[in-house]
Amino acid sequence: MSALATAATAMIVDDESPMRDQLRARLQQVWPDLSIVAEASNGIVAIEQAEELRPDIIFLDIRMPGKNGIEAASILSKQALVVFVTAYDEYAIQAFERGAMDYLLKPVEADRLAGTCQRLQERLQQRLQQGQQEKSLAANAASDQAKQVEQMLTQLMQHQSQKREYLRWIQASVGTSLRMVSTKEVLFFRSDEKYTLVQTEQAEYLIRKSLKELEDELDPKEFWRVHRSTLVRVSAIAEVTRDFRGRQLIALKGHGEKLEVSRNHTHLFQQM
Repeated sequence: MSALATAATAMIVDDESPMRDQLRARLQQVWPDLSIVAEASNGIVAIEQAEELRPDIIFLDIRMPGKNGIEAASILSKQALVVFVTAYDEYAIQAFERGAMDYLLKPVEADRLAGTCQRLQERLQQRLQQGQQEKSLAANAASDQAKQVEQMLTQLMQHQSQKREYLRWIQASVGTSLRMVSTKEVLFFRSDEKYTLVQTEQAEYLIRKSLKELEDELDPKEFWRVHRSTLVRVSAIAEVTRDFRGRQLIALKGHGEKLEVSRNHTHLFQQM
């Protein structure tokens, strides 16, 4: 392995801490010399940290609050090798393959990750061998590459906006009957061990679908994750305040309970 490959640095970006931990562990197995210099839970923080730390590689999730992976990649791909870590469909995978990026499907498999790391090492070695005289050519090539990536991402976003159908109804069991609950009635979802609590103004229900599954199926413009255990409907938010300890608390329309905003999600209400 080359000196540059062994000294390579990387950032992991995913809003799920267990997914970051899993990827870090797998990377330690297949590329022990890779240095993970930072982790981020959303695209906004990732851009800030990447600007400061300048990692060689960024492993980037797609579905995240604030600024998602697709939005962040248009900036990050200009300064690092971006590898998407995604659960998206075949169209998205083919789109990524047409760009100068790689992709990994969740859950990440060791063999697939090893192949990705080998390609990353080869790409970094090529950059090292370019030398001083080729820097201007490399810069032009990187600029053209960034433009191609941006065009690919734009096409993907257009495809998603045209084709994506978001969840509109929640099926909740009530005794021996099945209740259809419109997502427009839902104030928030809260993870409760094996179940997820569905709260409306009139009632609450328990469903077996996980919070992560709901987040993937709900419109991210309508529902925000404000805590690792809570998704809230944006239009149901009456106000956001701070308590004496500095925590952000969400007051809801038509419901007395206040929801805490975790530290990882305070960027959603940056004006405070």
